[in-house]
Amino acid sequence: MRKGEQTRAAILDAALDLASRDGLEGLTIGLLAERMQMSKSGVFAHFGSREDLQVEVVREYHRRFEQEVFYPAIREPRGMPRLRAMMWRWIDKRVQEVTTGCIYISGAVEYDDRADSPVREQLVQSVTIWRQALLRAIRQAMDEGHLRPDTDPQMMLLELYSLTLGLHHDGRFLKLPDAVDLTRKALEKLFDSYQSIKA
Repeated sequence: MRKGEQTRAAILDAALDLASRDGLEGLTIGLLAERMQMSKSGVFAHFGSREDLQVEVVREYHRRFEQEVFYPAIREPRGMPRLRAMMWRWIDKRVQEVTTGCIYISGAVEYDDRADSPVREQLVQSVTIWRQALLRAIRQAMDEGHLRPDTDPQMMLLELYSLTLGLHHDGRFLKLPDAVDLTRKALEKLFDSYQSIKA
């Protein structure tokens, strides 16, 4: 990796850390330049604008999310083993992020009522890709006979997603000590409720 690419990667890493702590809107070129001990123009040379930087931060978060959660999970057999792996890895990532924050969740709160922008579009695109992957895994679990044939994939997706949002709320906002344990139990209960008798 060339020096310019190394510098850009280091800036992006620091930007992701700041955005996880302060939100995407809290990410400024000035803060980043201070963190990197660079001039503002030096940071601008790599990203062009604050908005470009925010978009790249969302893309980088998504890339890391895929590496940590999605790709390892799809190595599991189709059906419930894969769906379980996706959810457990997602919960594990949420646990790691309790002290920092999830770009997907904090970004949704920041941009839910904002006008369309490249940052909002990138957030929506990244979250939609993950939701589609979960939906596909649910349907595959049905095809494999692991879930009841009357399972509503969209309803199950909503319930799975709601559990992780609840973990964020209870663990990060309310700082409840049993949030993780309760979420894990709720997830198992949810899986059991959809389980096919044959499985």
